[in-house]
Amino acid sequence: MHEMSIALAVVDQVESAARPDGATGVSSVRLEIGELAGVVPDALAFSFQLACEGTVLAGAELITEAVVARARCIPCAESWPVGMPPRLSCPGCGGASVELLSGRELRIAGVSWHDAQVPTPTHEER
Repeated sequence: MHEMSIALAVVDQVESAARPDGATGVSSVRLEIGELAGVVPDALAFSFQLACEGTVLAGAELITEAVVARARCIPCAESWPVGMPPRLSCPGCGGASVELLSGRELRIAGVSWHDAQVPTPTHEER
């Protein structure tokens, strides 16, 4: 189950951000998860609670926000939600030259701290 490795990575990133600024607890972690990321939300929530035990995240709430998968046709510029299973041919012109705009995200979007004001790690820090 790769959700456990995702949960462990999230906990590690949040703990790394908490240590330098002295935060001793986390209330919640907000994740953006694309619908094409291949993550099972219930499995991630279960894994997150296990991964948090014994850390500054113990008892933290995991808030997940689904990101709709969208694509754009390169020749005609039409964009559409691709759905599940993904429809990767243009509904306008039928073309197959498409660009995926969203849907594969898996990122920490926010952290609520108990104590110190600690910034969420930026993309460059991850």
